Amino acid sequence: MNKKKLGKRLGYVFLELVFIIICFVTLIPVLYAVSLSLGSSGTAPGSGVSLFPRDFIHGITFENYRAVLLDEPFLLWLKNSAILSLGTMLLAMGTAVTAAYAGSRYRYRGRKGVLKLLIVLNAFPQILSMFALFRLFKTFHLLNSYLGLIIIYAGSMCIFSIWNMKGYFDTIPVEIEEAARIDGAGSGQILGKIMLPLARPAIIVTAVMVLIFVWNEYLFSTTFMMNRDSYTLAAGLYQLQSNDYTRNWSLFSTAAILVSIPILIVFFLIQKYMVSGLTAGGVKG
Repeated sequence: MNKKKLGKRLGYVFLELVFIIICFVTLIPVLYAVSLSLGSSGTAPGSGVSLFPRDFIHGITFENYRAVLLDEPFLLWLKNSAILSLGTMLLAMGTAVTAAYAGSRYRYRGRKGVLKLLIVLNAFPQILSMFALFRLFKTFHLLNSYLGLIIIYAGSMCIFSIWNMKGYFDTIPVEIEEAARIDGAGSGQILGKIMLPLARPAIIVTAVMVLIFVWNEYLFSTTFMMNRDSYTLAAGLYQLQSNDYTRNWSLFSTAAILVSIPILIVFFLIQKYMVSGLTAGGVKG
């Protein structure tokens, strides 16, 4: 092995070590939160620097998880977040896929202007429209309803979804569609049987991004869902911290971990599929 290859390999080893250290440093707060959730209730961070709190060494307990799951309406908040997330994902992706395909493939008057206008609309902060949306919700009796929030979330994330998937559609060669048209395939068949399978990686990534956004969204959910039973997980977690679990770091850490678990499960379930989908899409493209 010559010096050039040896130096290159040592560089890769050094880079991997740096990445491992960065990952470990990033995981320290997560590990500390896990240790707090498994400690006794009422455990507070000490003045010293330690990965595990003092009470953790006396024994692991799942009492905090029992308290959050049974003593609080956590499962109800979980259901609310799941309904809003899945409903928004279906509505946003159902409209964004066709819009992104049209923006990528069809050339019509005003196409670039419409796409730029979408970016401008997405640039405004959400809080600017809060008062107007609240008046509309009150007029149409959409306060404390899933439908109202799903419409807002889908409208917000549809812009991101269109632009994200349009870029992927642009990378797919037009010759594939032309060959399908020569074989007699219609526009619907081309979109459903050719373009959607090829764009599967972009669709999966975009859908997960929409799901994560709705799962973690706080501003709209606390403004338009005012009943305790209609809270989402993000709103419920804040209410626990500000009322019931003030200064109770063990219970609050437990609730925060339980909020994160569903998203982690979704990510790990689709991670291998995303990698294989990206590879397949690159080969087919």
